[in-house]
Amino acid sequence: MSAMRGAREPGEVFGPRMTLFADTLSVGLATTVACLPLVTAPAALSTACAVLRGAGEDRPATAGQYFTLLRHRIRTGDLAAGLVALVGALLLAADLALARVGLPGAPAFATLAAAIGASAGVVALRACARPESLTDWPAALREAARATVRDPGGSALVLLAVATAALCAWMLVPLAFLAPGPLALALTAVDVRQGSRERHRKGVTA
Repeated sequence: MSAMRGAREPGEVFGPRMTLFADTLSVGLATTVACLPLVTAPAALSTACAVLRGAGEDRPATAGQYFTLLRHRIRTGDLAAGLVALVGALLLAADLALARVGLPGAPAFATLAAAIGASAGVVALRACARPESLTDWPAALREAARATVRDPGGSALVLLAVATAALCAWMLVPLAFLAPGPLALALTAVDVRQGSRERHRKGVTA
C-alpha cells in the first residue's frame, strides 16, 4: 500500500506506517461498535476492509470516513447477509454442542462440522474483503469461494489472522474491541495479494 511506503514529511512526528496503524485501530474500534447489533457484522467488516483498501489509494482511513461509508451502504441485503451469518454460527455452535454429549460418531461429526464451519468462515471473511460486497453480496461470495479454492495460501493466512485476533482477545480482553481493525487489514491484504497474483498470471499468459 502506498500509504505504508511513503516517507516521513519534515516536521512529522510519526511516519506513514504509524499513521496507518493508528487508523487501523480507530477503524477497528468503529467496526466493533457497528457489529454490536450482530446482524450488521458483515456490513461492518466489509466497510472496514473498503476503508482500509482506500488507504492504499491515498484516501482517508479514519473512523469518520468509516461511519460515513457505513451510513450510506446499510441496506436490506446487508442485514440479510448478517442474519444468514448469525444463523450459520448458531447452527455450528449447536452441532458442536451436540457432539460433546457423547452421541455415536461424535468425534468424526465434530471434526466434519468444524471443517465445514472453518471453510464457510473463510469464504465469508474473504467475501467481506471483496469490493463487490459493498453492493452485491452474492457476487462477493462467488468470487470469495473461487479465491478460497484457487488460493489456499491466502485462505491459510485468513485462518491465521482470525486465530491471532482471537488469541490477542483471549490474552487481553480490551484488545477484543480493537481486533476487527487488524483483522480487516489482514483480509484486505490477502485479497489485494490474490488480485495481484491473478493480474500477473494473466499478464504472463497473454
